[in-house]
Amino acid sequence: MSDANVGNPHNRSNVQHARSEDSTRSRFRRQIIIASVWITAIAVLALAAVFWLQAKASIIRTELDAAVQLVPQLKDDVVRYDAAAATDAVDLLKEHTGKARAAAGDPLWTIASSVPWIGANFQAVSEISTAADDVARLAADPLADTLQSLDWKALIPSSDGVDLQPLTAAKPKLAAAAHAVGQSSDRLNRIDTRDLLPQISDPLLLARDQLSSLRDGIASAADAANVLPGMMGEQSPRRYLLLIQNNAESRATGGIPGALAVLNVDKGKLSLDSQTSATAMGAFNPTVRVDPEQSRIYSARLGKFMQDVNLTPDFPTAALTATAMWKTENGEKIDGVLSIDPVALGYILDATGPVRMSDPLLREVARDVLPTELTAKNVVPTLLSDVYSKIGEPDVQDVYFAGVAREVFTKLSAGSGDARKLVDGLTRGASERRILLWSSKADEESIVSRYPLGGSVTGAAISPAQFGVYFNDGTGAKMDYHVKRTVQLVEECPADGYGQVKVRITSTNTAPKDAATSLPTYVTGGGAFGVPAGSVQTNIVAYGPVQSNVETAFVSGKKTGFASYRHSGRPVGSVTVRLAPGESSTVDFMFGKIVQHTVPQLSVTPTVQALKDVVLDTIRAKCAPAS
Repeated sequence: MSDANVGNPHNRSNVQHARSEDSTRSRFRRQIIIASVWITAIAVLALAAVFWLQAKASIIRTELDAAVQLVPQLKDDVVRYDAAAATDAVDLLKEHTGKARAAAGDPLWTIASSVPWIGANFQAVSEISTAADDVARLAADPLADTLQSLDWKALIPSSDGVDLQPLTAAKPKLAAAAHAVGQSSDRLNRIDTRDLLPQISDPLLLARDQLSSLRDGIASAADAANVLPGMMGEQSPRRYLLLIQNNAESRATGGIPGALAVLNVDKGKLSLDSQTSATAMGAFNPTVRVDPEQSRIYSARLGKFMQDVNLTPDFPTAALTATAMWKTENGEKIDGVLSIDPVALGYILDATGPVRMSDPLLREVARDVLPTELTAKNVVPTLLSDVYSKIGEPDVQDVYFAGVAREVFTKLSAGSGDARKLVDGLTRGASERRILLWSSKADEESIVSRYPLGGSVTGAAISPAQFGVYFNDGTGAKMDYHVKRTVQLVEECPADGYGQVKVRITSTNTAPKDAATSLPTYVTGGGAFGVPAGSVQTNIVAYGPVQSNVETAFVSGKKTGFASYRHSGRPVGSVTVRLAPGESSTVDFMFGKIVQHTVPQLSVTPTVQALKDVVLDTIRAKCAPAS
């Protein structure tokens, strides 16, 4: 510093100010540098986090896709009863779902799940990964173990009975698997999809559907393990009233229960005794007490004749009435009721192979006009048509019917034939309501009634969008063999904010024009009940969901009056249709006030026709969007 500045206050102040500015600028530059470093570090970390999360997302997607690819293989292994292959598939499945779950459990992924807006997507992926791994470890794994120890083919009846212990032992594992799948399904169903990206919501919805299907299947297996051993006589023999439903004369559950027998089941071994016919039991006076609500719909005949116990489509009601009649007639309290029709007998014969009539009485009854060997192809026309056209006496017809049932069950009990086909045939028969079962034991019945096998039309097991169409013969004959029917739901556009569904039933009498003279009187009825010979009279009954109403009915396009009732809260509409040979008619029931958004379901009376030919696809109207 020069001497000129020494002692000059003003100059000294300027110097100090300059130094202060330099210091401030220096500090500011340091702060900028530090901030830049932090920003750069944060950016690098954020970028690294993005890449890390992308890597984890790629792992999750790859592993879950691999797991999904294994599912069809696992199903095939289970269907083939290949326990070793199923175990290998489950091991791979667990490996893939475990990796996906680990990736979704990464700490950074967990932090991302709490970030506003996008966090819900990370959380949803975590839930999907967890559910998949739980299903693999807590459901698929014990199921594979069960398959190792339980051969479902061994549950088929044989002359030595059935070892039911493996099924009893499998019950805890099946129950645990069902619980695990149920919990996983509930976990995914609780996720709100409204704020999710399509890349997340679409797989989530698919996973929900798959889990729902799996949940139903495993729950069915667990329920079977729970009740089947007892119902097959593991602890003590069971006796079931066997009803052979004759579809040639329609009843709501299938057909008139003409032939009766008692089926003995002892540790899986089957035998028939106490064979008789509904006709032989006559009329009950006083009548058996029946639910008054159903009696109003279907008349007091429900409790008067064994032939009419199943005018109601509710099989538990029909079975309870039938057991009461049996006890009144024979003094025997039985353990349940099993019903089957000739179409389902055909499914059984497809698995067991042909049945030869070994009973001399049966061969005598056939008299060279009916086959002495029944097959899957000829059993239906033989039992539902030929037996009436070629054997004139009703008592003899009943003998032949009962004898055929005995021969089929004898062959079934021998354990011959293809076990896989038999399981498939029995499953098909139950799903089509051709095989029905009721247990007198409340704990068993509470489980059986959840499935089509139970034949219920009311209660918690019925879908909130369940429709039903049921047929009862009004001809008093066997003309329904000649009737072809289709049933279809038509979803109309909403009115006044409520949905509308039309139930359409088309019926055709395919009997020959000269049926009055070319068909036996026993088949046509001969006009004994006021219906001209050759014509068919049918009481058509339609059920809707609990909250709906039957609003109108049309027959061949013309509005008509109809009988209106309620059955356990469900609306019921009924009309009577008469068809001459070659004549067709279409009945439409319009149901309104439908508020549920559940997909409509349809149940129908099993007929001679294949179910796929009767129930047509639902028609959905193209409606303008709500304003």
